[in-house]
Amino acid sequence: MIHFPHAEEDFTLYSERYTLSRERIREIAQELREAHSPVTGPLADYCIGAADLLELTARVYESSRDGSLYQKSLEELQALNHQLYEDILPGQYEESYANPDYALRLLGEALGPLLCLLYTELRAAISYAFQQRLFYLVTAQELFLEIYPLLEEEAAPEEIRSAIYYYVSDYADITIEDRTLDMLSPSRDFFTSLILGSDLNDLRYLYYFGEYVSENELGTAAYLNSLSQQAIDSMAATFTQGYIRGFALYRIDLTRKSTVNIRYRLGFERIVRSEILQFREHSLDTTLYPGAVSLVHKALRRSGLVSSSPNRQYDYDHRMDDALILDKAFLDRKLAQQRHSYESHARLAAAFAGPAVMEVFGESPFSPQAKESAPQYSSRQQALKREYQAQASALTNEFIPGEETSFTIISYPIPEIGKDYAAIFQDTIRINTLDPALYEKIQTALIQALDQGDSVTVTGRNGNRTDLTVAFSPLEDPRRQTNFENCLADVNIPLGEVFTSPKLEGTNGTLHVTQVYLNELKYDNLLLTFRDGMIEEYQCQNFGTREENEKYILQNLLNNHASLPMGEFAIGTNTTAYATGQKYQISQLLPILIAEKTGPHFAIGDTCFSHEEDLVTYNPDGKQMVAKENSFSQLRHTQPDKAYFNCHTDITIPYNELGSIVVNCRDGHRIPVIQEGRFVLPGTEELNQSLSINSL
Repeated sequence: MIHFPHAEEDFTLYSERYTLSRERIREIAQELREAHSPVTGPLADYCIGAADLLELTARVYESSRDGSLYQKSLEELQALNHQLYEDILPGQYEESYANPDYALRLLGEALGPLLCLLYTELRAAISYAFQQRLFYLVTAQELFLEIYPLLEEEAAPEEIRSAIYYYVSDYADITIEDRTLDMLSPSRDFFTSLILGSDLNDLRYLYYFGEYVSENELGTAAYLNSLSQQAIDSMAATFTQGYIRGFALYRIDLTRKSTVNIRYRLGFERIVRSEILQFREHSLDTTLYPGAVSLVHKALRRSGLVSSSPNRQYDYDHRMDDALILDKAFLDRKLAQQRHSYESHARLAAAFAGPAVMEVFGESPFSPQAKESAPQYSSRQQALKREYQAQASALTNEFIPGEETSFTIISYPIPEIGKDYAAIFQDTIRINTLDPALYEKIQTALIQALDQGDSVTVTGRNGNRTDLTVAFSPLEDPRRQTNFENCLADVNIPLGEVFTSPKLEGTNGTLHVTQVYLNELKYDNLLLTFRDGMIEEYQCQNFGTREENEKYILQNLLNNHASLPMGEFAIGTNTTAYATGQKYQISQLLPILIAEKTGPHFAIGDTCFSHEEDLVTYNPDGKQMVAKENSFSQLRHTQPDKAYFNCHTDITIPYNELGSIVVNCRDGHRIPVIQEGRFVLPGTEELNQSLSINSL
């Protein structure tokens, strides 16, 4: 039986409120079922559903607290997990009050969006129930009890919106500090205790986290259980040693740090257990926190300890839920509490070394349905959100300076990728452990050619319409300086790219990919036009009208910025990864972490060196990497609110769509690097061994 560290304190503070609110919710449900309430029709059905959800969540909390949860059979745990998530699963979601379309249709245009938001917020208590965080259950119950009388009185929708607004705002002092401590404090060890203390061969443990458990989580855990401890430790070492090498690479003193935050997908606990123990050998404690589910924290992408989504359309529908309450006062409140939290825990922040991230790939492609009923930011809210994100990023950098931290990131497949899962997993291990000495030599030759140019021109083929010239910053001392970083097997695993921050002025042309998946969303025929490094026009063919396609890109790719700069240009050299994608026909499923190494890629948003521009770094040949900023990040000391966009999205042209990459040298001659998708630069020909004729 495992308790959250503050479970007893929570119980002492909130047990009376919990008992009273739970009893009243039971009474309301009974009144509604017996038609003894002025609330009738679909509204009564809604309230019964919300009350039943809170009752089920309360039972989960109590079973976690008294230990009976851990005595349930696998079949009982699976039934409970399904019961908790069934109303948002595909099929059932069409008639769920968590579905904006359904809520709007049954509850009306005025109430529907607000009550859909409320129902979604109540669902957030599920995760907290497993962690025995009673505060969150109590406040969810009390929010429902505050709004129910308003429904009885047929109060104006604005009163309901106000109740939700102040629920989020008033408790921000607690919720934001909790989230900060979850990331910074190893004493928040609920998940660590589960991972270290559970029998990982008994797959019941997967159901103790509070996350949705699909065949991906079960299949991943079962597959890892089939591997030897040596194999597990080796995978963990690739990850932890990459993290350690990152500090050495950037000449950051790791001895001043004591905490690393692991972020991963449920099912990989055998590897994560080994990582926790290996980090401890380097005097690093670990933190793990759940993905953000409540309104005060929710982001476009869940980050932390998460599982497969029960329904990605549900996630997409609710990605902008805060639009229903967002104003300047609310964002100012969040910023003030974030600052207070960092100031209160400045020593923990100073000891934070950075994130260690394990991503997954192989999920079926997802093209969302755009719903008019889903919350959308107004133009004013978009501006407020951008301003808030810039200030929040600067605040984090104030207490956790980017130049004093590092990271590592790696990716593995999940069973959804298909029948070749086991083989793809083993090939992914091979991709993640390629010989860095070989690639160092090849990529040094590539950089030497690129450093002779003031730009490169990239063109497409096989239906790809790319025709783009990327400008480079001038080198003051080419003998000692370089524009490109030689990326080997350190923070960014697997190895296989050279990259730079382009000079915006002089970067012009069209970037086109026929199909690409970015941040888990599909884009068909994505076309971006750049003028002096800024996106001037954008289009795709996901939807029936130009307006719908532009809105999709604006919201999900440009993050509601009118334009974004090109923050990175890179040439991927991991032809082994490309060949693996072709071999199993999974190229479209490869994560950007791997896909970016399988051709040239272009990032829109901030540079790779956001908040780390002043950190001096060197390539293995001793040359200093100097192309770390552009005309925006140069404003960081004088106009910090204009220096960063707080996003960075890589877009790759695969080798089979790549025509040529040619260096435009300062003396007027041209150096071909790639022609017809093959490396032609002397010293790089070995990369072609993995590129069969059929794969191109």
